[in-house]
Amino acid sequence: MKAKEREELLQVLKVRHETNMHRHQGIAWTTVRARLEANPVALQSLHAMEATGGEPDVIGKDKESGCITFCDCSAESPKGRRSLCYDRAALDSRKEHKPKSSAVEMAVAMGIDLLTEDQYRDLQKLGDFDTKTSSWIETPHDVRSLDGALFCDRRYGRVFVYHNGAQSYYAARGFRGLLRV
Repeated sequence: MKAKEREELLQVLKVRHETNMHRHQGIAWTTVRARLEANPVALQSLHAMEATGGEPDVIGKDKESGCITFCDCSAESPKGRRSLCYDRAALDSRKEHKPKSSAVEMAVAMGIDLLTEDQYRDLQKLGDFDTKTSSWIETPHDVRSLDGALFCDRRYGRVFVYHNGAQSYYAARGFRGLLRV
């Protein structure tokens, strides 16, 4: 990443951090910036999250390690990460009308993790996300082994977890990522 791109990204993250203090009370921007400047790989991942519409922001800090957690905080599932089936096996199983990629593959390429069900529920405590879209979440092996995958959304003031065939994809379903720095 070029120096100018890096500074532009850091500025966007700083403004978002200062605008949404309710997501990360007690975590100073100077602490966040120091960790980011020491980790160029994390900056690349955050750049990819931002470029695909994720609006990453700090949502926590590990008290023991000092590790900072970023998550996609866009109101809806990131636009640049929709219309994806769940993983490579699901993509390979489609005979026709294949999507461009899968959520798991794209997350790996970006250097981020799909949210677990618990992480998704925790995110929803910070705001109302996915009120018009849905997001794939990390699917337990026992569900995935039966060709299923899980996704979540928020409707009627509640968070719902659903299942679908892993090979399915929809224009309104994407995925949210998590990054620890």
